[in-house]
Amino acid sequence: MKLITFVAGGQIHWGALHGEMAIDLNLARALFLASRGMEARYLANDVLDFLRQGESAWEAAQETLEFFGHRLMDGISFRQENVTLLAPLSNPSKVIGIGLNYAEHRREHVGESPAYPVLFSKFPSAIIGPDEAITWDATLTQQVDYEGELGIVIGKRARRVSEAEALEFVFGYCNVNDVSARDLQFDEQGARQWTRGKSLDTFCPIGPYIVSRDEIADVQNLAIRTWVNGELRQDSNTANMISGVAQLVSFISHGITLMPGDIIASGTPSGVGHYRQPPVYLKPGDVVEVEVEGLGRLRNPVR
Repeated sequence: MKLITFVAGGQIHWGALHGEMAIDLNLARALFLASRGMEARYLANDVLDFLRQGESAWEAAQETLEFFGHRLMDGISFRQENVTLLAPLSNPSKVIGIGLNYAEHRREHVGESPAYPVLFSKFPSAIIGPDEAITWDATLTQQVDYEGELGIVIGKRARRVSEAEALEFVFGYCNVNDVSARDLQFDEQGARQWTRGKSLDTFCPIGPYIVSRDEIADVQNLAIRTWVNGELRQDSNTANMISGVAQLVSFISHGITLMPGDIIASGTPSGVGHYRQPPVYLKPGDVVEVEVEGLGRLRNPVR
């Protein structure tokens, strides 16, 4: 299942991308129930509400999509080219970033390499969707960088889970661009403002959709790439992650309770602009594209 939030006919909808159709799962579910002579009910308020409802909502959505098929129905299903995709999930309780989780990126980094995952926060207010612009105040930063990453979307409350069971708590995955203001992250006065440098408004593009984990055969064997203006800057594989998805979920959940809809940005491979010689930072007019295999492509212009 590919969960989406989208605009069609001047209205915001949530639902699923089903083949070439964007389907409003609320309206489709109501139609399905009515066709069975049952009270027509909506499925959920939004994607976060859907995730919070758990297995029952998942089963209802699957049943509805199977019933609906690929029919085009006014006000319920829309051709993909006629909708505008938004961030599939804009209101998680938290976004947790992971630093230095690819060996080749650690080699770029100047400083000690930690023996365990490095955690930092990205505020949900930084989230934007596909084709929305990455922007910033030039009086705050002039060293804005890209970081293509695999996003892990939690599906149910996880507290002190083992690595063996950790993937059961994952709903699915999405592309994330961990946009970073390097001159804030590595303050010249000696501060380490990771949260501020990575949480400015528009600094967390995600999307174009969330792919449920049943559609990903092996999350630890996915190509991950980032382009800037069509130039391939990052080219790696999630097999190169130091701490894999199960390890990250387990590690974080020991002390930090993960809730449905929480997003973990699992780290970036080498090729970021900050460590190029000389450094190359984003500028107005650039276009950044992030693609993790099987998760579509996340495109964002820079303004």
